[in-house]
Amino acid sequence: MSQKDMTIFEHISELRKRLFVIVVFFILACIISMFISQPIIRYLQNAEIAKDLTMNAFRLTDPFKVYWEVTVSLAIIMILPVILYQLWAFISPGLYEKERKITLSYIPVTILLFIGGLAFSYFILFPLIINFMLKLSNQMDIHAVIGINEYFQFLFQITLPFGFLFELPVVVLFLTRLGIITPMFLAKIRKYAFFVIVVVSAFITPPDVMSQITVGIPLVILYEISIWISKIGYRKVQAAEAQLELESQKQMD
Repeated sequence: MSQKDMTIFEHISELRKRLFVIVVFFILACIISMFISQPIIRYLQNAEIAKDLTMNAFRLTDPFKVYWEVTVSLAIIMILPVILYQLWAFISPGLYEKERKITLSYIPVTILLFIGGLAFSYFILFPLIINFMLKLSNQMDIHAVIGINEYFQFLFQITLPFGFLFELPVVVLFLTRLGIITPMFLAKIRKYAFFVIVVVSAFITPPDVMSQITVGIPLVILYEISIWISKIGYRKVQAAEAQLELESQKQMD
């Protein structure tokens, strides 16, 4: 049964089924994450970025809070393929067979891009910010007392958004397939996009040119890749529409 043939109640029932699967996998992933959270927390504390930092717990509940935040974050990352597949399974009945295969192939690419965003922000951006903050503290003769809860919250605030930001090419391709945006539109607003990238880079990095370039250039490349991917998707959409029009004309004849 296609989505066009389904009633509103059947849509809700299908959505409930997909959400139930996600919740079940999330609970299982949380249980698994409970056993690996502590080793990962210790690894992050002893990594090159944080090896010279002394982590302090300012509240009795801080260690548990960090443990739970890491557990939940790991669980979400672990079930990301499940979430994406359930989303695809929910919308796939409304797609053509060829579109189903194409959109299904987005899932591994999306996961790789998300991991790439996490890696970029953790290994490149995060050390720049930490080193700048510590250098600034030393210049101002301030002894930085670092709370483990604040450290990991800051880590998540930096890394997770970049994981989602690196999904831009997939989102652009999907929106191009739906006909919402075109590569011409993306090219037209390129200068505005670059301005936003410069502002974002200046906002999230230390106030030195090299740090801003280090963050800004990958984002510019990501935007250009998105335009290139949009062109490919747009040509395929145009070709599919032309083929459908040709087939309809043949049927009329």
